[in-house]
Amino acid sequence: MTLHDLPAVNASLNALSAVLLTCGYIFIRRGNQIAHRNCMVTALITSALFLTGYLTYHYNYGSTRFVEPQSFRPYYLTLLLSHTILAVVIVPMILVTASRALRARFDKHKKIARWTWPLWMYVSVTGVIVYLILYQIYPQTKPAPETSALTSPQSHPAKTNSSRIDI
Repeated sequence: MTLHDLPAVNASLNALSAVLLTCGYIFIRRGNQIAHRNCMVTALITSALFLTGYLTYHYNYGSTRFVEPQSFRPYYLTLLLSHTILAVVIVPMILVTASRALRARFDKHKKIARWTWPLWMYVSVTGVIVYLILYQIYPQTKPAPETSALTSPQSHPAKTNSSRIDI
């Protein structure tokens, strides 16, 4: 696996988070607190793995700009803006929600979870949609990666750095 593969991996992690969030919601509605907890903790771990992969990719490659088709660009940018703003907002909300559950403060957990769950779900689903638009439906030209210890020699054979690590 190389850094080039991270967008697809990240989209898969977002999709898995959405599935886990859905299952967690269903389980708590049915009164199965243990299954709910397990799904939500796994969704939290999956989202943390996504964030690590996202930051790693963008540290090395920078941003991928949506250029073509111009006619679709306003729709994409609107989706991306809402996704990005809510992705920033949701992180502390997830941490507070999880903290309240771990401290068995379920009354307070439930109050914030009513807001956290739909926002987290929106961010997870729109993350997959952003990936599909940017890398599958309307693939954009990707910038060359910055020099990094994580850059794969297979994707950049002209670079020689013996400290590189394939991921």
